[in-house]
Amino acid sequence: QVRLVESGGGSVQAGGSLRLSCVVSGTLYPPFDSLAWIRQVVGKEREDIAIIEGDGTISYADSVKGRFTISKDNAKKIVVLEMNSLKLEDTGTYTCVAGRRVKDSWYSINFYGQGTQVTVSS
Repeated sequence: QVRLVESGGGSVQAGGSLRLSCVVSGTLYPPFDSLAWIRQVVGKEREDIAIIEGDGTISYADSVKGRFTISKDNAKKIVVLEMNSLKLEDTGTYTCVAGRRVKDSWYSINFYGQGTQVTVSS
């Protein structure tokens, strides 16, 4: 049984930084081993913020490039999202997800964490 448990959300002023962590319990077997952070805001579409594909390829949403960094520690089974230079528009619920990606898009998202709130204020 795979579980994804996030931590590290909170409130921060614009320009500040936060670090989100996602602990993966259980085993993600290929091809369902791509991990990502998604952001959800009420009234807006889900945004794939940062993705680590099963082969290690990393990609970011244009809105966070140069400010956010995703990394994965395979031994500790933790995925980390470092968020710097936070903006008001970064506010939302950040969820760690895992699933299968095909040709740079989600074929299926099979596992979701519970989500953690990030609030950026002026």
